[in-house]
Amino acid sequence: MRAAPHLSHNPPMRHAYKFISAIFLRSAFALTLTFASVTLFASCAGKRLEERRYDLKGKVVSVDRVKGAVTVDHEDIAGFMPAMRMPFPLHDADVLKEVDGGDVIQATLVVTDESYRLENIFLTKGQPGAAAQATPTDGLAEPQPGAEIPDVKLLNQDGKPFTTRQLRGRALVVTFIYTRCPLPDQCPLMSANFAQLNAELAKDPDARKKTRLLSVTLDPEYDKPEVLRRYGAAYAGGNFDNWDFATGDPAEIRRLAQSFGLMYKAENDQVVHSLRTALVMPDGKLYKIYRGNEWKPADVLQDISALLTGWG
Repeated sequence: MRAAPHLSHNPPMRHAYKFISAIFLRSAFALTLTFASVTLFASCAGKRLEERRYDLKGKVVSVDRVKGAVTVDHEDIAGFMPAMRMPFPLHDADVLKEVDGGDVIQATLVVTDESYRLENIFLTKGQPGAAAQATPTDGLAEPQPGAEIPDVKLLNQDGKPFTTRQLRGRALVVTFIYTRCPLPDQCPLMSANFAQLNAELAKDPDARKKTRLLSVTLDPEYDKPEVLRRYGAAYAGGNFDNWDFATGDPAEIRRLAQSFGLMYKAENDQVVHSLRTALVMPDGKLYKIYRGNEWKPADVLQDISALLTGWG
């Protein structure tokens, strides 16, 4: 058998070997880099799209076909939240046409860090007309513009006591939240809107000097000052000179919340509540109420500007 030629004694073959080796190494490096990039991209994409899924069962209370949402009186959602009545986005156009109040609904609740929705929906038709009988109302009268806001005692995120009367002299924007709220378009959205409002006010020193923000918890038993400080730091950036996160005696908080027409009740570790945000004039009287979660920071900024201009 003929022996293979030794590369050191065969210059052409030695150069060919080096050339092929170099190509192989470059290809292997490129392949490794590509694989790493794809893996990293997939990892990042997976993180962005991370979804948590829960089984939901309950009774449809009302349907808003314009907004694409159903209000459901649901049972406990294992591992997520206790039984309560609340609205859910419903993106399936066919189901949205079919669903009515009184229907029994079974679905998958899909939750991300930014939104939630219902999927895999199965309906059992209920009695006609059940929607009108079950549609909830807050049951509280809202104040009219010009109504005086009650003076209540509160504690801020540093444990410092104050009253709403002490906040007079500046325009006051007040909303109601609680730190354990699991739904991204409820309390977290209110706080994110306030953070944007605070950032925009920082661009106008005069308006910022004449405006104050107040977030009041609806869960005072859990949301002690130290809890609110940690929560608030994520939104206010650790600077609370113009934005207070407040707790206090449950009776005082309820008196303030109800004065804005806000309904709420505690259920296990959660709070079932409506949404109210208000702009209060420097003299402590109501200027405007923003219902629900569809108001935008730009709208409030415009109203603050109009209020301060009219106030002189």
